[in-house]
Amino acid sequence: MHSLDIARWLAESLGALPAWFVTVLISMTPFVELRLSIPVAIGFYRMDPVYAFIIAVIGNLIPVPFILVFLGKLERWLSGRYKRWERFFNWLFRYTRKRATESIRKYEMVGLTLYVAIPFPVTGAWTGALIAYVFDLDLKRAFASITVGVLIAGVIVTLAVVGLISLWGV
Repeated sequence: MHSLDIARWLAESLGALPAWFVTVLISMTPFVELRLSIPVAIGFYRMDPVYAFIIAVIGNLIPVPFILVFLGKLERWLSGRYKRWERFFNWLFRYTRKRATESIRKYEMVGLTLYVAIPFPVTGAWTGALIAYVFDLDLKRAFASITVGVLIAGVIVTLAVVGLISLWGV
C-alpha cells in the first residue's frame, strides 16, 4: 500500500473526528509523525498550510516529554518483571544505538536536532527522544533540540507538500 493510500485510509477511517484532531493523532504516531500528518491535513482536509504546520508540530511534540521522563522508569519496571519486555527493550536500544549517527555521539544536541530535522522514516521526535534516553542526554536540552528538529522537519514537509500541490494544480 502506498503512503498516500494509507493517508487517505486514515483520514477516511477517522472521518467523524475533526480534521485538526486527526492531524494531531497522526502526528503523535511513531514512524509517520508529521511526515504523514501534514500531507493529510493539507492534501486531504484542505487545511491552511500554516495551520496544518502548527497543529502537526504540537501533535508531534506531545509524546516527547512523556518518553523523556517516563521511558526509563517504564523500562526498569517492565524489564525487572517480564523477560519478554527485557528482550524488547534490549532490541529497541540496540536498534536505536545503531540508528544514531556519529554526529549525535560527537555533537550531542546539535546532532540530535539535525537527526530529528531530517524528514525521513525513523528520524523524528520519537526516535530523537529514544536517542536522548539511550545516550543519557540532558532532558531539558534534549527536548529543546527535538523541538527545533521538529520545527525544521515541519517546515521542510510543509513546503514540499505545498510545492507538490501547486505543481499538480490541485
